[in-house]
Formats: sequence, C-alpha cells, structure tokens
Amino acid sequence: MPGAGTAAGAGTAGDVGTAGGVAYRIEDLAHHSGATVRTIRAYQDRGLLPRPERRGRANVYADAHLARLRQIAGLLDRGYTLASIKELLEAWDAGRGLGGVLGLVAEVDGPWTDEEAVRISRADLDERFGGNPDDAAVADAIELGVLEPVPGDEDLFLVPSPQELAVAVELYAAGVPLSAISVHLRELRGQVEHIASRFLEFTTEHVFARYLGEHPPTDTEAAEAASLVRRLRPLAQQTVDAELARAMRLFANRHLRRHLGADKVPQPPDETHFVALPAGTIGAVEKLVGAGQVAAFVASAAERELQARTLDRLTANHNKNPIVDEHP
Repeated sequence: MPGAGTAAGAGTAGDVGTAGGVAYRIEDLAHHSGATVRTIRAYQDRGLLPRPERRGRANVYADAHLARLRQIAGLLDRGYTLASIKELLEAWDAGRGLGGVLGLVAEVDGPWTDEEAVRISRADLDERFGGNPDDAAVADAIELGVLEPVPGDEDLFLVPSPQELAVAVELYAAGVPLSAISVHLRELRGQVEHIASRFLEFTTEHVFARYLGEHPPTDTEAAEAASLVRRLRPLAQQTVDAELARAMRLFANRHLRRHLGADKVPQPPDETHFVALPAGTIGAVEKLVGAGQVAAFVASAAERELQARTLDRLTANHNKNPIVDEHP
C-alpha cells in the first residue's frame, strides 16, 4: 500500500497507516479535528490530551487523540470550561465513564420548548409591522435575539421563537410602538431570568445536590439526573403559566374597576409593585442577606434613601429660612 511504510516524521503529506490503526502527524490531527496545532499543544500542556507516541524523531498521534479532541470541542460548545472538562476527562480515564455525563449534558442543553425556529425575509418582516421599514427596530430585535441574521443573506432572518415575534406583531397592531415593545421585553426578560435562576437554585438544593459532589457523577447517577431533568423541565413553565394567569385576572379586574369608577376603595399603602433589577444586583444582595430576605433588604434600602433625602431637604430649607417647613 502506498504510504503504509512511511515514517510519521518523514514529511510526506497524509495520515500514516500502522499495525495498530491510523497514526497522525500533528498537522494531520489538526486537519481532521478542526483544532489548530497551537491548540493541540496547549491541550497537551494542560493535561487534557495525552502526549503523542515518540517514534524515532517524530511524534505520532492515534485515533484516541482525535476522539479526545472531538470530545473537548463538544463540551466547549456546551459552555464547559477547560478546567471542568479536564475533571470530566480524568474521570473517564479513571474508568468511571463519560457516557452518562454527556447524556446529562445533552439533556440539559437540549431544547426547552416545542417551538421550532423559522426563517423570515426582510420584506415579510416589514409587511407584518405596517409596511414601513424600520432599521433601528430590526437592529434592536437582533440585539435582543428575537431575530438572528442568516450568514450570506442580509435580507433573511432566523426567528428562534415565532410565538415571541407573533406577540410583537399583535402589540404593534394594537398601537404599541416598537420601541416600547423592546423596553417591555427587556424588563420582562430580566424578571423571567430571575425566576428561572430561583427555580434552578430550588431544584438544585432539593433534587440535584446529591448528583453534584466533588467529582463527576457515575453513569448510573448521570442517567438518573437526566431522567429527572426530563420530568422537571416542564414544571417551571407550568408554574409560571398558572401564577401569571392568576395575577393577570386579579390585576386586570382591579384595573378595570378603578377606571370604571366601580372601585372607590383606596389602594393599601403596601400594594406590591414589581421592579426589574439587574441579576448581578440580586445575586449580590442574596449573598449578603440570603435569598429569602432580598425584597425586605431592597425595600429597607430604598426607604433609608428616601428618609436621607427628606432630611437633606429639611436641612437645606432651614438654612434658607429659620422656620422649618414641615411639608417639604
């Protein structure tokens, strides 16, 4: 066979056949794996990739190296860090298996909705929103992820959530400006992300903590966790749907009665209003006072700030007039 007896470091292009399978020069390994030569060497230095076999003056890589590079690439695509990937791979090398962990990763990384993305042309998009092109609104939708540009075609977009786009169309048809829709979506997204974070913390504490020890779970544990993910996945949405329906009915009736004059009872001073706060702020407050005290802490901090400003106004008023105005 041509090339079957060629030394791996002789400089001949292509893979090298050996009795134990195919052997690769580092350039060939890079070509087949999609990684760069520099990346392969960096993985070796960090212990993510086994050292190649030394044959004479040449370093030779095997199919196992190629498989390992593809595993690393897949885990990186799912958001794992190199440090966590190293721990997973060490578990694999120790005989604990990685198949179950990858199955769990695939379950969590899979779609959390039955919606399927669709494509829409710029002309169709403009038509749905009154027929008037609005480049600023399109740019805003792209920033929010409501639209995704299709590479190579500037007049075509991917719509990850057709339902979300349909809501925007209906709101616009009802008279809501596109800029207001974007502001509302940003506010809503912040609140929903907080709900998702809290639900994840809740289920992690009470359900998944036993699978998240110092070391990766075994194949059996990972399979059990993946099964739980499938069972619990719809619960968050079902809970939010039920609570949103309850709250919408409550506040819609209250709002209607107020505007029709049927409800003359003044609103209690402690009526709840929801305010969107950055996730980083919420996280910092939770670390400071605990998750259950976030609302009380924010309310107390706001009240203290209002009192401080009232005192500042009273002091300023006193400096201008010896008689303190009791109603600033």
